[in-house]
Amino acid sequence: MKETIESQTLDLTKLDKIVSKYKGQEGVLISVLQEVQAEFGWVPREAIKRIADALTVSLGQVYGVLTFYAQFYLTPRGRNTIRVCRGTACHVRGTNANLRAVERILGIKEGETTGDFKFSLETVACLGTCFLAPVMMVNHNYYGKLAPGKVEPILKQYG
Repeated sequence: MKETIESQTLDLTKLDKIVSKYKGQEGVLISVLQEVQAEFGWVPREAIKRIADALTVSLGQVYGVLTFYAQFYLTPRGRNTIRVCRGTACHVRGTNANLRAVERILGIKEGETTGDFKFSLETVACLGTCFLAPVMMVNHNYYGKLAPGKVEPILKQYG
């Protein structure tokens, strides 16, 4: 059975397969949420009730975990995640101009996803690569010593 939500199709059989692996086990909520997010790219609202029921936990517990950990997303995400570092070294070396360039090129702001679901944009406190400051990361690829003029050619690589 499938349901259409926010321009994406949620295959509930995949969801049911994930939660059935954990049924009857205690302390598995985070693992289930991680698997659901890995499958769908986010944790859809329709999945939350099914997870709570299957694990016999309250909706409040599920939402509590989802909203406490930054790793979980409650809205659809882009296929590519852009992370712009806001650490001290990056800030001093001009990361704000790079962030503005990304926002201008993609037409989105921090925390948003493009309408075609190609990109999601977020900022992070530190990417741990200060020697490359200012740094931007796309998926698992780092781009250091970045300048606003280099942003567009990088993003074009991701389609």
